[in-house]
Amino acid sequence: MRFLLLLLAVALAAPPAGAQPTGTQPAGQPTAAPPAPAAASARLKDLVVLEGAAPVQLVGYGLIVGLDRTGDRARGRSSAPYTVQSIANMLRRFGTTVDPLRLGARNAAAVMVTATLDPFSGPGGRLDVTVSAIGDATSLSGGTLIQTPLLDPLTNLPRVVAQGAVSTGTLLASAAGSSARTGPTNTGRVPGGGLVVEAVSPTLDGTTAGLILRTPDFTNAARVAEAVNARFPAAAEAVHAGLVRVAVPEGGVVALMASLESLQIAVDVPARVVVNERTGTIVAGGDVRISEAMITYGSLVISTQVDPVVSQPGPFSDGQTVAAAVGGVAIDEAQARSVLLPPNADVGELAAALDALGMTARDVIAVFQALSRAGALQGELVIL
Repeated sequence: MRFLLLLLAVALAAPPAGAQPTGTQPAGQPTAAPPAPAAASARLKDLVVLEGAAPVQLVGYGLIVGLDRTGDRARGRSSAPYTVQSIANMLRRFGTTVDPLRLGARNAAAVMVTATLDPFSGPGGRLDVTVSAIGDATSLSGGTLIQTPLLDPLTNLPRVVAQGAVSTGTLLASAAGSSARTGPTNTGRVPGGGLVVEAVSPTLDGTTAGLILRTPDFTNAARVAEAVNARFPAAAEAVHAGLVRVAVPEGGVVALMASLESLQIAVDVPARVVVNERTGTIVAGGDVRISEAMITYGSLVISTQVDPVVSQPGPFSDGQTVAAAVGGVAIDEAQARSVLLPPNADVGELAAALDALGMTARDVIAVFQALSRAGALQGELVIL
């Protein structure tokens, strides 16, 4: 009934046939097209990376010491013998030999150390490293990472050595067997703890340089090539959606990139809706469109309840007291509400319609999934 009333209201609001709509041009005169929405723009340096100069991911195995009895609880042949063995190996390097079976690890933890090395960082440069516990440590707060070499997985050569105080940015408190914490405490960072000892040698020689788009897109690749050709005529060619090839001028790659990095590119953003079901977060691009669709929302609540009942025997009888239970079921179904989306509706109109229905974030996620399955969502639905 509400759906019919909504259609009737739309029909009554429509102007009669032949009537001149308010604010329009008289017949026979051209009407001005509505202004197109301004496209988002970005610098070229934020859209591309230079081919042959990719960052290098590094990894290493290390020890964190100085913990307040929150490290690996292994002793001898327990669940984390590698921690005790690592402590024994470290002491052996300093001329102290100790039987691993006599060592404890409550104040130490074995960790994996990771970092990303910029291809243009030279020896002596600093970078942040991340440490993650691999044993049964409960917290890395207050610990210090012992000097750890970080290896290039392709060459197996150490490029960075890491050492320093660990920062977790979390709080852990316990009392009388109860504990509470804010955020993960078995992962942390060592700000500026990585020291570059061997730099990466990017391959930038040649007559051409490749610009690799961070997000491949044919339209953006063509626009990048067009912007580069406006600065250096006939120098750029869009090879495919993720690569633009540019001829290197006499000044070399450095002069080329310095001249191109500040170019403003009109970015074409794909129509995409990203949903994180774990946190209930929804991000929709402005180019997402929804075909004509009707959304009906209602709620059904089923509640059960068990009431204890005690049956008492009569006085001076041979009966016994019996405990029983009486169950009850209640069904509460709220009245369904509906909205009708106009053809080619945008995310703003959809958000207003869903807000009018009083939906939660979980309900909105279900609506987007249903719209995608119905073929009414003109865009890509990405579920994390």
